[in-house]
Amino acid sequence: MKTKRVPQSRRKKSRGIDLKPYLLGIGIFLSVLVMYIGYRIYSAERILIPLSVLALLSGLLFEYRRLSKSWNKVLLTALGAFIFSFIVFLPGRNEELYSLEHHIEMWPYAFCFIFVVIAIIAYEKEVTPKLTEGITLLQSLAVAYWVTDLGIVNAEFLILKALMIVGLLFSLFSVFHAFSYTPLSRTTRLTLSIWSSIVMVLLAFDNAWSVFQNEQIEATSNLTNGVYVAGQYFLLGISCIYMMQNFMMVTGFLPGKGTFFNKQYFRDLNELKGKHISRYSTEQVDRLHSLLCVLFTGAIFWLNHYFNLLPRNFMIWTVFIVFPIVLSLLNMNTRNTASRSIYR
Repeated sequence: MKTKRVPQSRRKKSRGIDLKPYLLGIGIFLSVLVMYIGYRIYSAERILIPLSVLALLSGLLFEYRRLSKSWNKVLLTALGAFIFSFIVFLPGRNEELYSLEHHIEMWPYAFCFIFVVIAIIAYEKEVTPKLTEGITLLQSLAVAYWVTDLGIVNAEFLILKALMIVGLLFSLFSVFHAFSYTPLSRTTRLTLSIWSSIVMVLLAFDNAWSVFQNEQIEATSNLTNGVYVAGQYFLLGISCIYMMQNFMMVTGFLPGKGTFFNKQYFRDLNELKGKHISRYSTEQVDRLHSLLCVLFTGAIFWLNHYFNLLPRNFMIWTVFIVFPIVLSLLNMNTRNTASRSIYR
C-alpha cells in the first residue's frame, strides 16, 4: 500500500501563522501613539499627568518588587499593564464629544488598576502577605484610632453603633490571641483573616479618599509640602495591591449573578475560606512584643489625635511601616509576628 507524500508547500502552511509581523506592527503603532500622546502632554495648557501620579506609580512598583523579589516579574507585569492600558483611549459608550486630554488623564490610573489585577492573578502567592497575631493586633489598634478620630464613637445612628460593637468584639478577639498562647485553630485563623481584610479595606479606601483630596505637588507652596504630598501618594501606591486583594477576599463571600447560593457558590466559598486560613500563620506572638505594640502605637495615635500633627490616614500607614523598624532597632527577635508590618 502506497502512502501519499505531502507536498512541501502544504508542510510549510501547516506550521501555523507567523505572529512576528503582527507583533512588530502593534509595537510600531503603540510607539507612534506614545510619541503623539507625549506631544499632547507637552503642548497641553494644563498638567495632564501630575507628579503625584508618578509618586503613586513609584510606590506601586517599589512594593511589587519587594514582594516578588524579581525585576523580571515587575517588567513583565508592567509591560502587560502598559499594553492593555491603551483600552482607556477607546471612546465611552455615552461619550458624545471625544476628549483625548481627558483620556490621557485617566491613562496612568488605568495602568495602575491593570497592573494590580495582573499581579494578583499571575503572582497570587507572592502578593499575599502572611498574616499573624501581631499584624491583626496592629490593625485592630489602627481601626480603633480611626473610629475615634473620625468621631464615629459619638454617632447616634443605630447601625453605626451596631457595627462598632461588632468591630469591638473582633478587636478584643485579636487582642486576646496576641496576649495569650491559645492555639490558633482553623476557625480562629479564618475569623482573624476576615477581620484583617475588612480593616484593610476600610483603611485603604479612607487613605485613597484622603490622599486625593490633597493639592497636586506642582501646586504646593514649598518643597517641604511637596515632599509631604509625594510621600502620601507613595504610601497609597504601596497599599494599592493590598487594597484590591483584600477587597476581593471580602466580596468573595457574596454570591454572584450566576452563583446565587448554588453548588458553585459553596465550592467557591470553601476555596476562599481555604485561602484565608492558609495565609494566617500558626506562630505565636511574644507577649512582650504585643505589649510594646500597644504602648508604641497607642502613644503615637494619642499624640496625633490630641495635637493633630498629621492626617490620620498618613499616620496610620506610617506606623504600619515604622513599628517593625522600631523592633529591629531594639534588637528584638523579629521572627515573631508582632515585628512584622502588614507589608512584610
